[in-house]
Amino acid sequence: MPRPITLFTGQWADLPLAELAPLARRMGYDGLELACWGDHFDVQQALASDTYVRDKWALLREHGLTCLAIGNHLVGQAVCDLIDERHRAILPARVWGDGAPEGVRQRAARELADTARAAAKFGVKTVTGFTGSSIWHATYAFPPTTQAYWDAGFADFGRRFGPILDTFEQQDVNFALEVHPTEIAFDIASAERAIAAVGGHRRFGFNYDPSHLAYQGVDYVRFIRGFADRIYNAHMKDVWWGRGDGTVGVFGGHTSFGDARRFWDFRSVGRGMVDFEAIIVALNDIGYAGPLSVEWEDSRMDRVHGATESAAFCRRLDFPPAAGAFDAAFDKAAQGGMAGT
Repeated sequence: MPRPITLFTGQWADLPLAELAPLARRMGYDGLELACWGDHFDVQQALASDTYVRDKWALLREHGLTCLAIGNHLVGQAVCDLIDERHRAILPARVWGDGAPEGVRQRAARELADTARAAAKFGVKTVTGFTGSSIWHATYAFPPTTQAYWDAGFADFGRRFGPILDTFEQQDVNFALEVHPTEIAFDIASAERAIAAVGGHRRFGFNYDPSHLAYQGVDYVRFIRGFADRIYNAHMKDVWWGRGDGTVGVFGGHTSFGDARRFWDFRSVGRGMVDFEAIIVALNDIGYAGPLSVEWEDSRMDRVHGATESAAFCRRLDFPPAAGAFDAAFDKAAQGGMAGT
């Protein structure tokens, strides 16, 4: 069967879920990947109230929608980050607390573990999210950065995420990191290192998103094949690169999205440079049967228009894998009726 086409709600948190759900259905979606901000999904309310969980599902089903993943990127970001004033704007007050960095990190870790419990209660097997990173600021190696320095950052990630992943294991839920600049893993090499840092924990995998890999020059199709058993969710998001005016490089030049000078920018699905045909082939090859979840980001396009055409694009692009080799019918033993003499 074709995969479900879902919409990640993170960029739609200004809309109450009661408004977004019918809109998503009209735009052509089969379900929602609920973000843990806005009023879309509250971890603590889900844990505290069976009624809350029933009401969320009732709202989704009323509009013919399902949910196959929950996203808690904002809290996950604070687990390993060097905390500053930017985090206060994205974190629940219960996680921010007094803002003391280590306290924020520890409360974020507890909230992410609770997200696994809430997902299990909600009947969802995947939590997508971020990890943050204590060493992202040192990605460019000056002052000179030793491998020992980076090793310490991965060790910090392993110490903080190991107990979280154990909770995911207890709840039979997977954590899917969206490999992304500012996270502990932002390309293939760092993703391999992150897996090693958590001892190959089976609950640690990836929310595949080609848009964050392509403009860096990372082979985003190779990523699928290289981590075939750890692709737990797939975001469909497009990007173009190499189209700016030559004044802004890959690091962004401290410009905002939508600035015409940028070397890269996100695009509505099918409007950028990502080869989604190759992605679908690779996802079929590894047996990925999960959702194609549109994460819609395009600074220049009306979002309802963009999300609507993105759903249609994904549905048209997707196809089920072959049941067998196309040339098997050449074998007389496989042919129906009587073979010729």
